[in-house]
Amino acid sequence: MDFLSADSLPWLQSAQTRMRAALAAQRLPHSLLVLSTPGLGAEQLASWITALALCECRGVRPCGVCASCQLLRSDCHPDSHVVRLEEDAQQIKVDQVRDLIDSLSLKSYRGGFKVAVIEGAESLNANGANAFLKTLEEPTANTVLIMIARPNHRLPATIASRCLRMTLSPPPTEVAMAWLKQRAEAHPTAGGAAGFPQARSWDAALALAGGAPLRALELDAASVAALDSDMRESLQQLGAGSVDVTLLAERWIKSNPGLRIAWLENWITRRVHEWTTAGNSHQSAEPVRLPAALLKAKIRALFELLDAARELRRFASTGMNQQLALEAFLLGGRTALAN
Repeated sequence: MDFLSADSLPWLQSAQTRMRAALAAQRLPHSLLVLSTPGLGAEQLASWITALALCECRGVRPCGVCASCQLLRSDCHPDSHVVRLEEDAQQIKVDQVRDLIDSLSLKSYRGGFKVAVIEGAESLNANGANAFLKTLEEPTANTVLIMIARPNHRLPATIASRCLRMTLSPPPTEVAMAWLKQRAEAHPTAGGAAGFPQARSWDAALALAGGAPLRALELDAASVAALDSDMRESLQQLGAGSVDVTLLAERWIKSNPGLRIAWLENWITRRVHEWTTAGNSHQSAEPVRLPAALLKAKIRALFELLDAARELRRFASTGMNQQLALEAFLLGGRTALAN
């Protein structure tokens, strides 16, 4: 990953400014915990901070042209280490952590910092987390440790409490939309950009992506439309009792479960808004569609369902049985989803 790509993501600028100031004050954090949902560029930011620490330029860093930056761009810098989930693995293994610790115990090859990045740090198993704890407690000189985790991470408090936290949030909608349009114009065939000629399509993709521009960019118009149609049909079948909840949950888990939960959150939020405004009409003397008592119950049921959907998303990265959780959600919210 080219660390310079972080410069093209405007919502990372405040984090970059903060890190540059820390470097100038000779106070780069020994351990940094970056909390971010997918699609906000946490990996690009970690790569940029790595370059910031390792760059050998005396001017603005990272320069992108010094020997150290060139080594980073060719992915062969001896003082840069990255640990992530291995293919088909559910956890970061303790052997990966031990290899990282051994590398950090050595002196810097180029006489500067050593930087380690752990992507998906919430996937550290118990043994790996325990092994890494000593490195946090007794850091070697000129070492920067960057851990990337979701906001609902399951890192032990003993590890999280020893890190400086940096939380990445989705940019304002207008910033995200402007970036997506610019990206589509500059790279018309990149990712799903070719399928989004209209701003309305970007709205749909951005909503499904939870406001994360990089994730929205991966979607195309056809997939967004297909998912929307499938979800609406599924809810109709659910309300009519013409679909087996177990089979429905199984199908959802096997096909874009994260996007489906995001779609449900958006759908429920719109319904809450509709029912709320229906009960407070100031333009007409006509009665609302439901008596106040029934309307209140409807809205309460939708809010409870929205909380359940957010809880389902929050625990999606844990070891729980996601299909069983989704089945329980669909069974419990059948009535509210159908109306």
